[in-house]
Amino acid sequence: MSARPWRFLRRVAAMSAKEVVHIRRDPRTLYIALAMPVIMLILLGFGFSFDVDHIPLCIADGDHSAAARELGRAIFGSQDFAAVDGDSVAAAETALRRGQAMAALVIPAGFERNLAPGRQSPVELLVDGSDGNLARHILGKVEAIVRTVSLRRAGGALSPPLSVKVYTLWNPAGRSPLFMVPGLVAFLLAIAAVLLTALTVAGEWERGSMEQLFASPIGRLEIVLGKLLPYLALGMVQLLLVITMGSTVFDVPIRGSLPLIFLAGLFFLSGMLGQGLFISVVARNQLVATQAGALSSLVPALILSGMLVPIENMPRILQAITIVVPARYLVHALRTLMLKGGGFSVIALDLGAMLAFTVAILALATLRFKRRLA
Repeated sequence: MSARPWRFLRRVAAMSAKEVVHIRRDPRTLYIALAMPVIMLILLGFGFSFDVDHIPLCIADGDHSAAARELGRAIFGSQDFAAVDGDSVAAAETALRRGQAMAALVIPAGFERNLAPGRQSPVELLVDGSDGNLARHILGKVEAIVRTVSLRRAGGALSPPLSVKVYTLWNPAGRSPLFMVPGLVAFLLAIAAVLLTALTVAGEWERGSMEQLFASPIGRLEIVLGKLLPYLALGMVQLLLVITMGSTVFDVPIRGSLPLIFLAGLFFLSGMLGQGLFISVVARNQLVATQAGALSSLVPALILSGMLVPIENMPRILQAITIVVPARYLVHALRTLMLKGGGFSVIALDLGAMLAFTVAILALATLRFKRRLA
């Protein structure tokens, strides 16, 4: 066996040891790697909430009957709505216009009298449609409550011949954190990993220490791997922290295999760190590298990963672009492993895509790294 592989490994280890010393001397690196993701996870986890409850609603009761009060109790007893003053139609419209209420239920005079069997007694619902998603949620909630009250007063006579029993799997309470936290993990890892390595080679150029590397017998691949490995270890600690915080603070379950979660994180972090290295090799300036790193990681991980909007709902051109966005595959893998308890076969495509990106970006970074100062 040739001694060349051992020399290669020793040089990579020496380069990694040099980078570890740099990390220990620079507190900003540890902040970006360990503190920033945890702080942002807590802030964004509570801030990005799609749970809709305590919606301000007023009831303009023109009947003042027992039936009208029963309907009001049913609406406000659901905890989805909060009562707002608006006893008349004019007061309800004023509350809607001022933003004090998002909806107003108008109960006309003669409401109880018209509830006799065989007759209809319509009510009117006014909804602030400036927020389309919230308006649809209000319409669905109020319609379901009114239908339930109507069927109860009719003694079940109006029950439909067919009924549907709905079972919500994996997130029966519909809690936003269970949906958001896996996406936030990918988002935060992408930003931190790219920024960590985007500053390394660019910093070497600015400090003038790159000349010393060129004078040494170490090769381009050895430099790239030597700089990558310490940050990869730091990134895995970062992954452990955010997964632990998501599980403890937001009660996000981990139903799948932890080794698979960390394997997916390993492939993803390797690609993101390689992307940061490629940016730093090209930029040779820390300011430009930081800006390019933030832009190339933040926007794709936030918009094109499926974290907020399903990829299937995007225009076709954006769906095509997401194919080369690694965060897309980590978001799917984490949601599958953490929420659904899927196995290797379900995320095999995600792992393959992230591994392919890692190989490609590290090859580009190595080829672009030229052993010259000009």
